[in-house]
Amino acid sequence: MKTLYFECNMGAAGDMLMAALLELHDSPKEFLEKLNSIGIPGVFVTAEPSVKHGITGMHMKVEINGQEEHSGNEHTHHGHNHDAHMHNHNDHTHHEHTHDDHLHHHHGYHDIEHLISHLNVSDSVKTNALKAYKLIAEAESRAHGVPVNQIHFHEVGEMDAVADIVGVCMLIEDLAPDLILASPVNTGSGQVRCAHGILPVPAPATAHILQDVPIYNDQITGELCTPTGAALLKYFVKDFCKMPVISVNRHGYGMGKKDFERANCVRAYLGRIGSLDSVDEEVAELVCNLDDMTPEAIAFAQQILFDEGAMDVYTIPIGMKKGRAGVQFICMCRIEEKEKMLSLLFKHTTT
Repeated sequence: MKTLYFECNMGAAGDMLMAALLELHDSPKEFLEKLNSIGIPGVFVTAEPSVKHGITGMHMKVEINGQEEHSGNEHTHHGHNHDAHMHNHNDHTHHEHTHDDHLHHHHGYHDIEHLISHLNVSDSVKTNALKAYKLIAEAESRAHGVPVNQIHFHEVGEMDAVADIVGVCMLIEDLAPDLILASPVNTGSGQVRCAHGILPVPAPATAHILQDVPIYNDQITGELCTPTGAALLKYFVKDFCKMPVISVNRHGYGMGKKDFERANCVRAYLGRIGSLDSVDEEVAELVCNLDDMTPEAIAFAQQILFDEGAMDVYTIPIGMKKGRAGVQFICMCRIEEKEKMLSLLFKHTTT
């Protein structure tokens, strides 16, 4: 089973997840060209190598009309405190953009929905991006007591968030994992400054998104997990767990901007899980008793079932009524193939 595993020991943000996934991609250059052509207004995304504590990874640089979002931000983890982008319609202050805020426009939630639904991407990317984005909008609404349709988003920051979300959705579509898992998420600790004032870490919207997700902080001061990172993990990850036994084909490092005492990155692994137990895959076991088939006919039926995709087919000698010798015939198959295997079993055995 093709499996993607995110290691979130230093939290997660949209740009970090996108960078880690880009390192797993066969054609990063072609992917970036595609991302830059889908129609996000004024957005240009580039990838550049980044070294943290001797580890080389990728950093995503998202420019909106030539300006990199939060390029001088010292309050947040890596320039992605998306809480700072969102405020209600009565609040037009922003701690990082007060000098030029009047130059920018603000979008409502439905404007962003309209934008995403008209991008030049597949329907599945649009669906996933809209659902992930909705998690953020609903969390902001809940955290700040403002209806979703009254939340306004700062244009520069929000195009940046849209690029992160859509980019991650496109990369996951290209990589096509069967299963996505992640470690418990380190949120960081302390406080963060945003448009609403000084808030605890994780910020209220992030905390709301991370409900039912195992989180912790190990006393690193700073916002390690942003609303965008939290929403993408919450939407795509099936289970938050210790890393299972996985045969790794590739791994990638998505770097944050800020430096900490530990390498500030999300690590992504792409590989295969072989053990059925580790992913709780359901298996059907089909059993019948036979007392009127030759060994050659049983062997023929076994081979047909194997050829059609059975996971295992085997026999056990048994004693039947009136002392007759018989054979128990067992087929194990994936649950979704049960009806096909039953049909073949009835056709090629005497049960």
